[in-house]
Amino acid sequence: MENPPKLPLKFQVLLRLHSFVTSIGRRPNITVNRCLTNLFDLKFSPSSKPNNGVSTRDIVFDPARNLWFRLFVPSLVSDDVSLPVVVYFHGGGFVFFSANSMPYDDLGRRLARDLRVVVVSVNYRLSPEHRCPLPYEDGFDGLKFLDEMGFDSVVFPAKADLGRCFLAGDSAGGNLAHHVAVRAAGYDFKKVNIKGLIAIQPFFGGEERTNSEVQFSKSPMLSLEQADWYWKAFLPDGSNRNHPAAHVFGPDARDLPAENFPTTLLIVGGRDQLRDWGMKYYEWLKESDKEVNLVEYPNAIHGFYAVPQLKDCSLLIRDVNDFIQKCLLV
Repeated sequence: MENPPKLPLKFQVLLRLHSFVTSIGRRPNITVNRCLTNLFDLKFSPSSKPNNGVSTRDIVFDPARNLWFRLFVPSLVSDDVSLPVVVYFHGGGFVFFSANSMPYDDLGRRLARDLRVVVVSVNYRLSPEHRCPLPYEDGFDGLKFLDEMGFDSVVFPAKADLGRCFLAGDSAGGNLAHHVAVRAAGYDFKKVNIKGLIAIQPFFGGEERTNSEVQFSKSPMLSLEQADWYWKAFLPDGSNRNHPAAHVFGPDARDLPAENFPTTLLIVGGRDQLRDWGMKYYEWLKESDKEVNLVEYPNAIHGFYAVPQLKDCSLLIRDVNDFIQKCLLV
């Protein structure tokens, strides 16, 4: 195996700061010091004026629960060209970040610009204040809102084609995207047609310790100690990591829907502690007769997509674009 990728100095500094703040912000009693962590979670405001070829807008879809999403619309595409829609769920262990956090505002812009898609980045409620299954319900409700709003709303771009919709997410957001896809398979949408699921290093787990968890337990972006804490914060009280939310193919999990589960692109990293759980997910999808495409970047650490300077980040854009185009041909 090659040496781990060298991270840019600026990113190393930000990563150390984030790790320090989240470490002291995560309390032993499984609560979070939000006053502290929010101070260091830099937020970007929406911008109707294009920035790096993308304009953004925030849309509230449930004021009572403060649920909203950030729209990323590529500005270099004329209004008479329809674009696929990518409904995105951010990572952060279900505990940290939001759709307007710096790394996810940047990622949303890159996806919209480089893939020529409209990105809908859903801001779901965080744990431990809002445990499983509430984030899944938030994500699915965002999808239903899009279906009901569609082209009838003046706030949603006419160039967005909900008939060519993809679910996507990274880490905890990849887990959330899977569970939303399962729910969506049994729902009668009027306008939304889900063409594919893009799971980037999805956050799955179980009581069993895998080789990659042990080998990369000190990974800079997601350590094993952090992952265990996140599960305790997210899963219902009294549950362990074999809960179906984490162990989606475990003994207590339900079978996948017989129909309408979308074709899946699964991205795994060779230096990610979640690698082995991702491979188990891949095998489960195949055994369940679901169409799944596996892409592994052998030298990728967890969260590599947050560092545009890394080669694997460019490969990710290429592979996601290829997957989208392939799905749209069907």
